[in-house]
Amino acid sequence: MLFSRSFRDRWRPPLSLVIALVLGIMLLVPLGGIVFFRVYENQLIQTTEGELIAQSAAIAAITAQHLRQFGGEDLPLGTNAIDQPIPYSMEPLISTLRRSKNQPEGNWAPQLPILDLNKTPVLPARADPVATDVRIHPAYHATGKAIATVLRDTQRLTLAGFRILDPNGIIIAGRDDTGLSLAHVEEVQTALGGRYSSALRERTVQNPQPIYSISRGTSVRVFAALPIVLDGKVAGVVYASRTPSNILREMFLKRETMFWVLAFVLSATLVVGVIFARGIAGPIKALTERSLKIGRGDRDALKPLVIHGNREIHALSSSMLDTSRKLFERNDYINTFANHVTHELKTPLTAIQGATELLRDGGDELSDAEREKFLGNILADTERASRLLNRLRELARADSVEIGGTCQLSEVLSDIRRRFQGITIDAREDCMLPLAAENARIVFENLIDNSIRHGADRVSFSPEETENGFTLAVADNGEGISAGNQDQIFDLFFTTRRASGGTGMGLGIIQALLKAHQATIRLRPQDRGACFEICFPPRRR
Repeated sequence: MLFSRSFRDRWRPPLSLVIALVLGIMLLVPLGGIVFFRVYENQLIQTTEGELIAQSAAIAAITAQHLRQFGGEDLPLGTNAIDQPIPYSMEPLISTLRRSKNQPEGNWAPQLPILDLNKTPVLPARADPVATDVRIHPAYHATGKAIATVLRDTQRLTLAGFRILDPNGIIIAGRDDTGLSLAHVEEVQTALGGRYSSALRERTVQNPQPIYSISRGTSVRVFAALPIVLDGKVAGVVYASRTPSNILREMFLKRETMFWVLAFVLSATLVVGVIFARGIAGPIKALTERSLKIGRGDRDALKPLVIHGNREIHALSSSMLDTSRKLFERNDYINTFANHVTHELKTPLTAIQGATELLRDGGDELSDAEREKFLGNILADTERASRLLNRLRELARADSVEIGGTCQLSEVLSDIRRRFQGITIDAREDCMLPLAAENARIVFENLIDNSIRHGADRVSFSPEETENGFTLAVADNGEGISAGNQDQIFDLFFTTRRASGGTGMGLGIIQALLKAHQATIRLRPQDRGACFEICFPPRRR
């Protein structure tokens, strides 16, 4: 491995560095494309060769016409021409042309460019023409004079150099080297043998021009030698050459387009950077700062972020803040609960301690009645502490109850009736409850126990389906709850029946259990007795 595991686990790149690397890569993409401009250079060379082929073909046709005119049937010709093979990729097109009624009949064999920068070697500069003792045939000499004007006009417009050679490789039309021989040049030899040939040769720039004339800086020149075919034999060669266009020149000519491309790349990079910063880096940084503040106990950090970024970060921030808020609430609940438990247990323990000390210090001086009284107090306070601990255990079970399950209301009430014999329990109609039978029994038994403690002898259950879910009303005919106590009835350890053994935890147990099932309970006002409404979330279908 390049890096050790400990280093990789210890070093983590910051998001800003990752974004910077991404933006750098975006900027390097167009710059890196310049390295691969050789593909474009190759295209420029093939385009140049294709243009030379087209121009040479036209000049070869005109030259052949003049040779027929001046030479007649006695015109000396060279070797037999060799048909160029049809490229595989061109066969469907050629077949279509041959079947077309609008095209003349004949052997369709287009000459395609064959130069490739990746495969074709760059040869040294072309050798100079050499003198020869071979005399030019009068027909070729006359043809050279006739075609010279065409070559000059073509070269003036195309910037290409053209020479017409006879079957012996002697220049009959071109520049000032008429009468000299190019038969020793490789591509000319191939063309004199009846086959098209082309070559890339080095080009030496004698006087390099400044940037505004960069087109003369190309270091290679394209040479094309096309046989002039007459009656199936080589009647000469059109030898053409031209310097291909330069990439820098093409970029200079298209500088306005290049400017807008560069402006677009820079703008796109800037936009991507802003999107990353505002949609990812900024929210993550703010979320990190919030988490540190929350870890230090800062409750003001629970407010939502100003900028949430994308959907995933918004969901992450919302879930983190919700979880932190619940942890704060849970912490407050535990602190309050611990204070209440301490207070509730301290009272009976203090009473037990006092009675025990009196029994110990009084000795034989205490009467039997006083001793019995102190022992009764100890027993009563012990039972009270025991009831409180049992309630605490039930509350803990309600906080960690198993979620889910269903039960039938009638079956749960049937079990409860066997425990509470002195009270009438009825239901207006039966229904399916969205919680387990054991949990439903805990809720209903605590409600019925509260009703009995407040003088009720009848409890009725009324289920109802609503648009917002499923509700169950539990009403009794007891004393009801006074207006001053209605806001405190769900507070832990609040009770008006402490003397009769009330712990004030029954409704707290009910609320905790229902909250675990995403249900709520509230006191519904009515004229007589108390009515609690339990609201369950909509049923899943």
